[in-house]
Amino acid sequence: MMVVGVLANPRLGQALVDYGRSQHLPLTMQPTEQGYAIVTDAEHFAAAQQEFERFIAEPEHDRYLAASWHSGDERVGFDYGSSAGGFLQQLKHNAGPLTLTILALCIAIWAGWNLGFAQTIFNWAHFPATLASLSDGQYWRLFTPSLIHFSAAHVVFNLLWWWQLGGKIERHQGVGTLLTLLLVAGTLPNVAQYFLAGPGFGGLSGVVYALVGYCWISGWRDPASPLLLPKAYIGMLLLWLVLGFSGFMDMANGAHLGGLLVGVVQGLWDRRGDPISK
Repeated sequence: MMVVGVLANPRLGQALVDYGRSQHLPLTMQPTEQGYAIVTDAEHFAAAQQEFERFIAEPEHDRYLAASWHSGDERVGFDYGSSAGGFLQQLKHNAGPLTLTILALCIAIWAGWNLGFAQTIFNWAHFPATLASLSDGQYWRLFTPSLIHFSAAHVVFNLLWWWQLGGKIERHQGVGTLLTLLLVAGTLPNVAQYFLAGPGFGGLSGVVYALVGYCWISGWRDPASPLLLPKAYIGMLLLWLVLGFSGFMDMANGAHLGGLLVGVVQGLWDRRGDPISK
């Protein structure tokens, strides 16, 4: 058997396998350390490779959705974990040490905030009232607001994206890339937000938008990249960004836009040697 390509998402992989079945193209999916490999035999390799490239270019095309619907009970099932052990195994499988450390730290800070330690946490972590006050050496305050969340919805939304995208980047690009994104997007966008609306803000949203920007550029430069994001995901988060600037929602718009730009710039830099896909 020969590997045609590797996908990060097993649901996308199954859609391609289902479509291949409908076209009498024998494809199977096998989990690997890099993701989910699509494999076929030598006889059908050339045709499978051509179909894989077409799938990468438009994974949400109706032809793949229709094939999945028509395949019925023949579809391969996925075990997403029905027990606490299964959940924890999946949590660790989809993320690296840095992703899990920040995940645990944000949850701990949010829990402490709601257990009566809000003032203590705020005194330690809030963005400085003026940048001049950083002269006493408390430079961590440029970053630590990124770790504070003010509601359950706030922390859940940000951490789900952090786990999903941060985990992907850490697994496929290494901890150094994710750490750079975390520190730069957790600091510079905070400064932008301060100049835009003052020091009263918090949350990992700026970093999340940096991860989106990085994955966006990675998928654009290399459609076979495991960091490729469905266009619907990117569209939803960009719409969210626009809604923030429109005034419909009270959000840290400067941090969101700044984070997106950080991710785009780092993605372009890291992919500067790649040919531009058409």
